[in-house]
Amino acid sequence: MSQRLPTYFISHGGGPWPWLPQMRAQFVNLEASLKRMVEDLDAPPKAVLMISGHWEGPDFAVMAAPKPPMVYDYHGFPEETYHIVYPAPGAPDLARRTVELLEAAGLPTHLDTTQGFDHGTFAPLAIMYPEADVPVFQISLKNGYDPAEHFALGRALAPLREEGVLIVGSGLSYHNLRLFGPQAKVPSEAFDAWLGETLAKAPEARTEALIHWEDAPYARVCHKEEDHLVPLFTALGAAEGDAATRVYHDVDLFGGVTASSYRFG
Repeated sequence: MSQRLPTYFISHGGGPWPWLPQMRAQFVNLEASLKRMVEDLDAPPKAVLMISGHWEGPDFAVMAAPKPPMVYDYHGFPEETYHIVYPAPGAPDLARRTVELLEAAGLPTHLDTTQGFDHGTFAPLAIMYPEADVPVFQISLKNGYDPAEHFALGRALAPLREEGVLIVGSGLSYHNLRLFGPQAKVPSEAFDAWLGETLAKAPEARTEALIHWEDAPYARVCHKEEDHLVPLFTALGAAEGDAATRVYHDVDLFGGVTASSYRFG
């Protein structure tokens, strides 16, 4: 595949939502946007590389299992959701290639042969590739969530775009589990508007603003911990000069949350 693939930052929804009919109905717009991501590609990617807000460690670990297991990193859902299997193959060769790219960029990394798919990966992919026929691997966030480091990660990954790898940062543009419902409306709307305005800026100004994202309105209300925002920095770092297009937008999720997803390139 010689086409340079876009990158994405997606708001991945809540828990195992594709398997829960009532919850899935809330995410009808998200589901449509995930299907469009696949439709917009000329051909299936060689692999999907997910940077999920649900995996972090002391360095940028790269999933290398040929058959990754499952990680049920959610609580309070029906018993059957703890037996979901998304049987996509891993991508060990691409994992090794990715480690080479990170090492060349001077970033701390290692291969992880035991990590499995978390719900930030398997939930959206169950919609995108329900047959689980596209290889998938993940990279962890790095403890501390330093924006500049995660932009650097994206820059190091950029060559994979021309090697058939679809890079997806999987998080949420609003993630405060203690503030859902009507109280989320004003802060999530304000932060979402700032994010849209920021991503429309010229690349250098856009990167600078996102590095200082805590200056955004309601930043620490919307993201008490930024694990679900940081995947954006990596997705954008891999497409730093490309235009941003909003590909998903919802209001009043969970009674008041505004959320968005973006394509770069």
